[in-house]
Amino acid sequence: MTALTQEEVATHTRTVVQGLEALRNEHNSILSGISSTLSSAHHPPDSNVIAEKAGILQRSLDQIELGLSEAQIMLALASHLQTVEAEKQKLRAQVRRLCQENAWLRDELASTQQKLQASEQHVAQLEEDKKHLEFMSTIKKYDADVQQDSESSMEEKKDKSDDPVVDLFPDDDADDRAAAMSPTPPSQFAQQVNAGYEIPARLRTLHNLVIQYASQGRYEVAVPLCKQALEDLEKTSGHDHPDVATMLNILALVYRDQNKYKEAANLLNDALAIREKTLGENHPAVAATLNNLAVLYGKRGKYKEAEPLCKRALEIREKVLGRDHPDVAKQLNNLALLCQNQGKYEEVERYYQRALEIYETKLGPDDPNVAKTKNNLASAYLKQGKYKEAEILYKQVLTRAHEREFGAIDGDNKPIWQVAEEREENKNKVKDSAPYGEYGGWHKAAKVDSPTVTTTLKNLGALYRRQGKYEAAETLEDCAIRSRKEVSQTNSHK
Repeated sequence: MTALTQEEVATHTRTVVQGLEALRNEHNSILSGISSTLSSAHHPPDSNVIAEKAGILQRSLDQIELGLSEAQIMLALASHLQTVEAEKQKLRAQVRRLCQENAWLRDELASTQQKLQASEQHVAQLEEDKKHLEFMSTIKKYDADVQQDSESSMEEKKDKSDDPVVDLFPDDDADDRAAAMSPTPPSQFAQQVNAGYEIPARLRTLHNLVIQYASQGRYEVAVPLCKQALEDLEKTSGHDHPDVATMLNILALVYRDQNKYKEAANLLNDALAIREKTLGENHPAVAATLNNLAVLYGKRGKYKEAEPLCKRALEIREKVLGRDHPDVAKQLNNLALLCQNQGKYEEVERYYQRALEIYETKLGPDDPNVAKTKNNLASAYLKQGKYKEAEILYKQVLTRAHEREFGAIDGDNKPIWQVAEEREENKNKVKDSAPYGEYGGWHKAAKVDSPTVTTTLKNLGALYRRQGKYEAAETLEDCAIRSRKEVSQTNSHK
């Protein structure tokens, strides 16, 4: 049987009631006729039969009355159920309204809590900034002494160890030994983190503050700020978000400056996975993260593991920026350095020569990166015993710097290396060689490309010593020392 609805049951019940009422009326009419027949005849011959029929009719009438009573009860019950259902629907509507109001209140509460948290962080940042400014104002008068002390300590560290990875170009690492041993400068720090990805407005203030503290070596402030920002970003945006990857990069570079290479590597791998997932595998930000990871492996001496990362970063930058872009040249320099530490000198020369060609074509022969790349290539030649090739490159760097400062080379306008070689040739003829100040004021020209020109002077001086040209070597080394002192004095007066 098909199940009936409550309304259908009530309708059928009413129909049955009507039928029972009609049947009851018929029974009453028949019973009245039988009763009148029995009363009119005192002793009819079939009186017993009539009486029996009257009894049957009476019992049937009683059952009809019972059915009518039950039907009325069913109708009353149906009416009650309808009333209950209507009340139930009304209560459900009220519950839905209350749920909506509750959800709205929860959203308002969450928004208010976020605003409160942001305000508290802002206040904390302002307090830390205030303390830092007060501290800086108290030690400002000692800046010159501190700078001289730090430079001397950097020189000692440089003499004690040789870390080739520090030669990696900016965009992912420091330019020289001192920069590698000290906190990363703010401009390089920001470039390493942001390459190919714009920092959103909600992170910009915090990002700049962390970079400032990290570049000053105040890691006890920078690290908690990074971790708190990272936790908040993951709560609001989820773990797989480009902003989270950016903050992971920042924290990784802070750890790298603290020599916490294992923690930094874990963070950079996480950032790499997020950027590949959200930005695509060929995004410039992915290349920057790959390069940072390669630099980190290089610092730990894992050159073999770093090389494929650096190559992949190179492929991405060539694909996105073009094969002749200056950033591609920077990546080539990093890759060449990693190969050099593995003794792959053919690849090293190829990478440096291609980088040099890009810089000279795109940025011009006077770009600082040209001199820097020539220095790197010359160092690779030295490691292979190719002293003549290295000497040619060193002289090219010094000649170009001289021409920029003093004009075209002629008999009266000679570059410092030529002056040094002349002093070497004439050392036995003239007992008292001309003092430093008489050969061109070349310490001024050295500042043009400092520290690259200063490094070139020292390297060529070391090469002269290897060749037994001690007078020429002393000339260049003296020039390098004077150049460094003058640059230091200039910076201390700023």
